[in-house]
Amino acid sequence: MPMYEAVARFVGERLGMRVTIEECADYERWAAADRDDVHFVCSLPYVELTRRGSSAVEVIAAPVLAGERYGGRPVYFSDVIVARDAPFGAFADLRGASWAYNERQSHSGYGISRYTLVRMGETNGFFGRLVDAGFHQTSIRMVAEGIVDASAIDSQVLEVELRDHPELSQRIRVIDSLGPSTIQPVTVARRLPEAVRVAIRDTLLDMENQPDGRRALELGMVRRFVHADDGSYADIRRMLEVCEAAGFMELR
Repeated sequence: MPMYEAVARFVGERLGMRVTIEECADYERWAAADRDDVHFVCSLPYVELTRRGSSAVEVIAAPVLAGERYGGRPVYFSDVIVARDAPFGAFADLRGASWAYNERQSHSGYGISRYTLVRMGETNGFFGRLVDAGFHQTSIRMVAEGIVDASAIDSQVLEVELRDHPELSQRIRVIDSLGPSTIQPVTVARRLPEAVRVAIRDTLLDMENQPDGRRALELGMVRRFVHADDGSYADIRRMLEVCEAAGFMELR
């Protein structure tokens, strides 16, 4: 959220617009795009929305995270974490374990875990217990405190949490990484004039060239924004389709 707020301020100041930012979990409100103009949103709800046949939003950009593992591409991983002293060495070791996820419409915490189980042939009940934690940050702490055995965490969120709360690194460890997947997009409402949509996109793409823009990006460990569009999310669509074909849409 601090990075989102800083990015919003940067864009608003550059374009001479008054900007407000609001945290909202109402995907239908986002899909209608009748109240909000620019959106930081998960890739899975975006893909599900476009499959309806029409969309009030369009993708304009995506972040490239700092770190060699991302290869300068707009991708991220879902890092599977367990407690530091837990007896698990890989995702496949978690049969019968308790598992926390942030929300059902999250690709990083739910969708790619579902896809991984399909690829493993584990669709008849793999986890012993499932917990809807609500947020990745909550899942991290549930694992650290031994409330659940494991969780898949958006690698950007995990890296920011470990930077800001280094004590967590002594309590958890990563045993596997799922992905990479195309990272969450920035979308804009199609009802905005084209000139405004282009100006917002170009301002995001220029952030890495401005000192205050770089400072804003560093809050989220982001190197830069790059252009992205609907086609950038073909991998998320493919994973969703694999799960649908297997009839496996709910973790278990």
